[in-house]
Amino acid sequence: MKNMKKLFYCMLTLLALSIYSCSDDDNIVTDGTGTETGIVNLEGDISSDTTLIASIDYRLTGTLSVKDGGVLRIPAGTTIKAEKGFSSYIIVEEGGKIYANGTASAPVLMTSSEENPAPADWGGLIINGKAPISGNTTGTTGLTEIDNNIPYGGTDPHDNSGVLSYVILNYTGARNSSEIEHNGLTLDAVGDGTVINNLYIPNTADDGVECFGGCVNITNILVVDPDDDMFDNTQGYKGTITNAYGIWTANYTSSEGDPRGVESDGNLDGKTPTDVGQTVFSINNMTIINNSTSQTMDDVIKIRRGSTANITNALTKNGTTGSVVNVYDSKGSANANTSISLTIDNVIYTDQYKNTDNVTATVNFTDENTGTNESVFSWTGYNF
Repeated sequence: MKNMKKLFYCMLTLLALSIYSCSDDDNIVTDGTGTETGIVNLEGDISSDTTLIASIDYRLTGTLSVKDGGVLRIPAGTTIKAEKGFSSYIIVEEGGKIYANGTASAPVLMTSSEENPAPADWGGLIINGKAPISGNTTGTTGLTEIDNNIPYGGTDPHDNSGVLSYVILNYTGARNSSEIEHNGLTLDAVGDGTVINNLYIPNTADDGVECFGGCVNITNILVVDPDDDMFDNTQGYKGTITNAYGIWTANYTSSEGDPRGVESDGNLDGKTPTDVGQTVFSINNMTIINNSTSQTMDDVIKIRRGSTANITNALTKNGTTGSVVNVYDSKGSANANTSISLTIDNVIYTDQYKNTDNVTATVNFTDENTGTNESVFSWTGYNF
C-alpha cells in the first residue's frame, strides 16, 4: 500500500511539475496523523495549478519555471532546499503566478541544501510580469538577465503575479559572470496587482532585491549582508517600498567595488538616457546600518541616470561611507524632482552630499527621522 501511494504521488507530481523524476530515494509516507512526509525533487516546468505540501522535504535540483498559465502555491511552513549551482533557481514567467503564503509563525523558507551553506549557493527567486519598463516607446519589453530567452514587460501596470508573504530567501546570488548573476529576489516588470510583504533576505551574493521596471509595491523587507546593494532598482521602476531595513554585520566584507544601501537608475545601465517611462520610485521608512569593522559603503543612497527618488523618514547609522547621498553619475545624474529626507547617526563620510552636476534635487538632512521600526521584523528571529 505504501508503494502504491508513493507511485500515485509521484505520478501527480510529474503531471503537475513536469519534473525529471520522482526517484527511488523519494520516500513519501503518511504518519499516524495522516501527514505526508518524505523527499520530493523539484525541477522543470509548472503549467497547471500546483500546490506543494508543507510537510514534504522539497529539494530544488535545477530550474523550476512557472510558465504562462501555471500557478505554484506554497503553503505556510514549507521549506525548499536548493542544490548548489547557477541553474538552481525558481522563475515565474509572464502569465505565471506564485502564491507563497507564509505566516509570522510559519514562514516559507527557500534556502541552500549545502551542509555548510554560503552566499551564492543557489539562484534565488525571479518574477517576470507584464508591467511597463523604460524604453524607446511605451510597451517596451526586456530579456531576463540570467536567461535571454525569457521576456518581461508590457503595458499593464496592474499585472498580477501572485503573492509573496512571510518569505525567507537565504544564501542566494549564484553567478555566471560579473554581468550575469542572480539576486536574492529579482522583480522584472512586476505589476502592482502582485502582493509582496514581509520578506527576509540574508546572505545573498548580489543585491538583496532588484526591480527592473514594473510598479510592484513592497512592504516590510529586511536585507542582511548582501554582497552588493541592499535595495536596487532600474529600467523605469515605479513602485513604493515601505519599511525597508538593510544591515551589514560586524564581520561583513564585500567582493563588489561599489556596495550601497540604495542604488537607482532611471534606465537600464544608463545606456538609453532618452527613454520614456524612466524610474520614479518611493521609499517610506528606511534604515541603513553599517556595523562592519572593515567594509566602507560606496554610497548610502545613490540616485543616478535619470532616476527620480522620493525617500522619506530615512535613517543611516554607523560605519564609513564615501558619500551619504550621491546624485551624480558620469552616465547621467538624478532627476531634479528627487526628494530625500535623511538622518545621519555616527557615520564617517567623505561627502555628505555629492552633487557634481548641481542637480536641483531636494535633500534634507535632519535629526528627526527614526527609520523603520525593527518590531515589524520580529517574525524573522533576527537579533538586531
